Amino acid sequence: MAGFAEASIEQLTEAREAAKVKAERILTHARADGREALSPVEQRTVDVAVSDLRALDDRIERAHAELDRAGISNPSQTMQRLSAAANDPTRSRAMTSVNEPLTYQRGDKSKSYLRDLVRVSSNCDTTGESRSRLAAHAQDVAEAPAYLEYRDLDRSDGSGGYSTPPAWLMSQYIELARPGRAFANAVQRQSLPGGTDSINIPKILTGTAVAVQQSDNQDIKDAGGEVDLTDTFINCPVRTLSGQQGLAIQLIDQSPIQFDDVVFRDLIAAHAAKVDIQTFSGTGINGQVLGVDNTPGIQTIPVTAVDIKGVYGAIANAIQLIHSKRFLPPDAVFMHPRRWGWFTSLLDDSQRPLVLPSTHGPMNIIATLADVASQQVVGNIQGVPIITDPNITTTAGAGNDEDVIYVARSSDIVLWESGIRARVLPETRAATLTVLLQIYNYLAFSAARYPQSVIEIVGLTEPIF
Repeated sequence: MAGFAEASIEQLTEAREAAKVKAERILTHARADGREALSPVEQRTVDVAVSDLRALDDRIERAHAELDRAGISNPSQTMQRLSAAANDPTRSRAMTSVNEPLTYQRGDKSKSYLRDLVRVSSNCDTTGESRSRLAAHAQDVAEAPAYLEYRDLDRSDGSGGYSTPPAWLMSQYIELARPGRAFANAVQRQSLPGGTDSINIPKILTGTAVAVQQSDNQDIKDAGGEVDLTDTFINCPVRTLSGQQGLAIQLIDQSPIQFDDVVFRDLIAAHAAKVDIQTFSGTGINGQVLGVDNTPGIQTIPVTAVDIKGVYGAIANAIQLIHSKRFLPPDAVFMHPRRWGWFTSLLDDSQRPLVLPSTHGPMNIIATLADVASQQVVGNIQGVPIITDPNITTTAGAGNDEDVIYVARSSDIVLWESGIRARVLPETRAATLTVLLQIYNYLAFSAARYPQSVIEIVGLTEPIF
């Protein structure tokens, strides 16, 4: 009889496992599809499987009861005996510890973690046994020594991390932030003439004269009305700006993006910044153009104090000097963004800002805010547009911490440029499978046509906000 019951339990358990797998497969498939409800056919199949599970559970429990009546030991009886032995005071000295069996054990077909999980998730746990076993298993995982060697997987490489690779957004490649060429774009720009390595421009050095004829028939020369003019010329050598980058041919062939295009864009951005810097600080030697800072005849004005009174007065002085010596108005004030930021931070004695948009109808302000922009017209001071340029030095002066404000008639300054040319040279470094990417152009520059058209305001130490 006992042997028949054991065989029946094994057969019933296998049948129950098959029914559980059928129901579980349908539920897993639905979850994978992102569905919260089953189709009618799936629902009927799950209902039949759940019904079979309940019937088989009843038959398995009856078979176990039959084994109990026959006096055959089962896991529950073993647990009871161990518990009783552990509480027996006569055995306390002989036993130091008792390890209770885990809720779910390999080879124990009477209890299945997945079966209990399906029963609870399917609301088929009418007796609450499955829920209790799951709770006991959670306690086992937290405390039992058998589980101490196992670790939860996380996103660390080698511990599950390789299954969650990074997503490379190649189409959103982040380019290097570089300044532009605000000053170089504001001056008069002309195409560079071909077939030459320098540009000479004639210039009147001293002019003619006109005098009052004191009497009829008086010789104009005697009256001082004939003075021979003299002339000179300014020379602007043609310079070359170039840059290059070597790329492994494998990078060009195998990269999922056009990496050569990334390199060319960065070279062109670097070229723009270099042109702008040359127009400010080129030395005129060693292949450089002669920039504004080193052009003879350009006047500098030191600020009396780095405060609003001193800086505002220096700008007014620079404007009047251009009017007085060039006899035409300046058309731009160039300053570093940090200096413009200092202007916009200024407050009067009543804690009111001194720079406001003109749309606010401001009163008693020193400048107007035109736009929150970069490297273009941002405002207006004393009727002259303000252009910010981050290529203006911030390391001038004895302390290497000063920036410069340029008040200028930019149309008197000329920049001649050729177009930028690009080259791809696979042969130059062919032995290493390297492709050389190059850009270059020619330029000439002069602020010497009218040096009196530019005034530099110096002595502007680093502002404090």
